[in-house]
Amino acid sequence: MKYYKKLVGERIYLSPMNVEDAAKYVEWFCDFRMTDGIGQSSKLVSVDAEREWIEKTLKENEYVFAIVDLENDKLIGNCGIHDINHKDRCATVGIFIGEEQNRSKGYGKETLRLLLDYGFNYLNLNNIMLGVMSFNERAIACYKKVGFKEIGRRRQSYYLNGKYYDSVYMDILKEEFKEEYIKNKNI
Repeated sequence: MKYYKKLVGERIYLSPMNVEDAAKYVEWFCDFRMTDGIGQSSKLVSVDAEREWIEKTLKENEYVFAIVDLENDKLIGNCGIHDINHKDRCATVGIFIGEEQNRSKGYGKETLRLLLDYGFNYLNLNNIMLGVMSFNERAIACYKKVGFKEIGRRRQSYYLNGKYYDSVYMDILKEEFKEEYIKNKNI
């Protein structure tokens, strides 16, 4: 696959998504270990539908990226900045790491730092939030390490495998994010 180094970090870079990756995304979306954590386990996705979604996203200039290993150019996940409100300078981020062997290795933390640097310093955002299910303790720990703070919960709002879970909402402000993580900045 062909990727482009839009946002370069220490071990990964974020590239515009590649339509040729549709089958890999569908493979990941068929794995409950991945989809349970991002609230997508009830969805069925075909390769054609995923390809169409990627094409539409690229045409609409959405801020959705492939997460790619810097050392071997291997696709490891996906992330994006969504629901951008330019007037109020706020948005939402989302992220997933596709395969279990790539989780708990710091890729999520690095990805979020790249997204936050880009969102705050290039898109001029002031508040970036995310949502996560209360059972996803690994993700919540990652978000806290990056600087996100819990701002609220919607109780028993997510149904999975016969149980209800809380939806947890977290955010971070520009003033709370002090470091720069994009390594390929010009200025």
